[in-house]
Amino acid sequence: MESDFYNSNTPTGFSTYLALVSFSIGTVLLVLHLVFPREEGIFILGFFYVLFAILINSLSLLNLCYRFITEPENRETNAIRILILLSNIPIALLYFYIVIHNN
Repeated sequence: MESDFYNSNTPTGFSTYLALVSFSIGTVLLVLHLVFPREEGIFILGFFYVLFAILINSLSLLNLCYRFITEPENRETNAIRILILLSNIPIALLYFYIVIHNN
């Protein structure tokens, strides 16, 4: 199970990489905003990125929830992947708070 958890070739392995990539891109956009606080382009790019990330992450979450229900033998792995994906929500809220109070 350990090697399967990070395997992106599995149907649900994509969600772990998606969570890491979403976190990384969000962090880069936050740092850019903090370095260039008056640059509206970064703010607009960040806004559209958040909309896109919500859509893609929601679709991945729905897939994981479906697999959690239909694949009882993989529930533990799917539950961990769901938690990893959901961990981006409080991080995004923290980043939002930082951006709003930075201006």
